[in-house]
Amino acid sequence: MVDAMQRLNIDYHFQEEIEAFLWKQYVNSSTIAAGYGNDIHESALSFRLLRQRGYFVPTEVFDSFTNKEGKFNPKLGENIKGMIDLYEASHLGIEGEDILAEAAQFSEKVLKERVDGIHNHEAMFVKRTLEQPFHKSLPMFTARNFFGDLHGTNIWLGSLKELARMDFSLLQCLYHLEIAQISRWWTELGLAKELKHARNQPLKWYIWSLACFEDPALSEERVELAKPISLIYIIDDIFDIYGTLDELTLFTEAVCRWDITATEQLPDYMKTCFRVLYNLTNEISSKVYQKHGWNPIDSLKNAWKSLCKAFLVEAQWFASGTFPCAEEYLENGIVSSGVHIVMVHAFFLLGHGLTAENVQIIDTIPRIISSPATILRLWDDLGNAEDENQQGHDGSYVKCLMMDQPAYTMRTARERVMSKICDAWKSLNQECLFGCNFHSAFTKVSLNLARMVPLMYSYDDKHSLPGLEQQVKSLLCDNVL
Repeated sequence: MVDAMQRLNIDYHFQEEIEAFLWKQYVNSSTIAAGYGNDIHESALSFRLLRQRGYFVPTEVFDSFTNKEGKFNPKLGENIKGMIDLYEASHLGIEGEDILAEAAQFSEKVLKERVDGIHNHEAMFVKRTLEQPFHKSLPMFTARNFFGDLHGTNIWLGSLKELARMDFSLLQCLYHLEIAQISRWWTELGLAKELKHARNQPLKWYIWSLACFEDPALSEERVELAKPISLIYIIDDIFDIYGTLDELTLFTEAVCRWDITATEQLPDYMKTCFRVLYNLTNEISSKVYQKHGWNPIDSLKNAWKSLCKAFLVEAQWFASGTFPCAEEYLENGIVSSGVHIVMVHAFFLLGHGLTAENVQIIDTIPRIISSPATILRLWDDLGNAEDENQQGHDGSYVKCLMMDQPAYTMRTARERVMSKICDAWKSLNQECLFGCNFHSAFTKVSLNLARMVPLMYSYDDKHSLPGLEQQVKSLLCDNVL
């Protein structure tokens, strides 16, 4: 039932009940010698649900399903439901858990081999699972698919589906109101008129914010977060498209001084952009202080300074025609991804755990931030594509890696990038399990940001995002599930 609630994106209605149930499951499994049982379906599902909730379940629960060499019993492949759950569970791994890597390889191989020989309905579920494992997906986008996949004779299943139908319609109305707010703010700002070649995508910026703050109760926070997200894109375009290196240096210096009067030498469009950044940061700081009693102005200013410095470093690389080694590029790219800006704003807008210690940690870009930033930067570079309406230039981790390793083919380099993305996910999983500094709502933002990356950066040959466009249309325009 918990799995069904999560897949239908209605679990937020039952958080207390789910928490009580999973805590009981965790305690029972930790004290009973039999552990999680001998059924691969139940063991894998329990493992995933508990780890997703932040309970560390050891991988030894899968030992009874493997031989001395750590290989899974081939007979397990006859249980399709068990293979689906084993594949799903394998994505909750952390560094050093080799058995989960083996679980992923084994279950994926079985599912791919058997998908053509099973019932069409179940086959579609298997294909979607392989393409979008639950831990790395956003239920708000996948719920519609799973709605048709959930069948059974249980009375509660029909009730959950009916609740999902009503919930979807109510949330859709809320999203439309929020989009109208963002669009009105963006239009009144006037930046789109002044920067005609910059991206003008308020809907896309809102979707980022919606992914980060998926809880319907966080409507105000979603609207506020979309505003700095828009400026990440605009400032990125200024560095990629508009500014000369001298102008970009002056702009960065103005941001670092954080002085509205220090912009005389800047072009008018840069003056306007800095004024918007300056005012927005002060407005958000004031709102956070009024609501949570903490003024985040220093943290927000420092985050924007770091972002502009990272953008300037990339501009200098491109202007000089020289590129750094791959790891130096990635270290700077983690900052220039803009993830730190999003996460710092999210942290203060949520208002959980506002202590001097946590603020200091946030300012240093901890792994709960650097992990999704790594995923975003590498996904973006893996596509090696220009964004819509862009004519600027960006670096590429793939290009730097092939310069470092002349023997690498493009295929080898891309495989290396995918391996680093996998490692970043393990790091993120570990932070969600063992990172005790931050509230679960904040770690959820980090997870959801990482989950959103493939949709935002899977460009086609026309430099558009068909997957994202389809999902957003379904979320905002379709009437019923």
